[in-house]
Amino acid sequence: MCMDKKIDQIKDIYKAFETEAAAYKETAACRKGCAYCCTDAGSIDITTLEGLVILKKARSLLRLQQVKVNKALAEDLKKKEKGQRSACPFLMKNKACMIYEIRPFSCRRIYSVHVCNQDNPPMLSRKVIKMAEKTIEELQILDDTGYSGHISYIMHMLKAPKFLSTYLTGEHKPEEVMAFGKTHNIVINLNVSDLLKNKEMVK
Repeated sequence: MCMDKKIDQIKDIYKAFETEAAAYKETAACRKGCAYCCTDAGSIDITTLEGLVILKKARSLLRLQQVKVNKALAEDLKKKEKGQRSACPFLMKNKACMIYEIRPFSCRRIYSVHVCNQDNPPMLSRKVIKMAEKTIEELQILDDTGYSGHISYIMHMLKAPKFLSTYLTGEHKPEEVMAFGKTHNIVINLNVSDLLKNKEMVK
C-alpha cells in the first residue's frame, strides 16, 4: 500500500476513535492554552507514518520556523536521552500547538475530567484507555514497515536520508536502526503486528 493511502487511513483511525470516545470527552476540562500534557504528562510517542505527516508539515514552514523546530527537536532528544522533562517541540510560546490539525494520536487520546497540575495529573476513563490501546495497535499494524517511539527520536530517524529512502520504498530493514533502536526503546511495528496475529490464532 502506498504511503498516501496509509496516511488517509490514519485519518479514518483517528476519526473512529474520536467518535467512539466522544461521550466520555463531553465533560473534559481540556481547553485551548492548557498544555500540561504537552509539557509534563510523559512521552509523546508516534509511529513513523505519523512522523512522516509531521515531517511534511515541518518542511512546509517558513525557513525561520523550520530552524526553530529543528532546534527544539534536537533539544528534546537530548533531554529525553538524559531522562529529563521536556516540552513538546511543537508547543509554541502561547501554549498553542503548531501542528494541531495533524497532531499524533498520543495527543488526541489524552484528555482529563479535571484541570491538571503536578499534584493532579490527567484522569481518563478506563474505557477510553482501552479504546486508545486498541487504536495504537491499529496504527502500528497500518505502519507495519515502520517503528514507534518518542516524537523526537522518530523525527531524528526520518531525517536520515538513508532511513527515509528505505521507509518510503516500503522496505523493512530493522538492522539499519538496531543500535539506535535498542538505546532509545524504539518499537518495531511489524513485531507488534505479528504478536497480535498470533494471539488471534490462539483464540
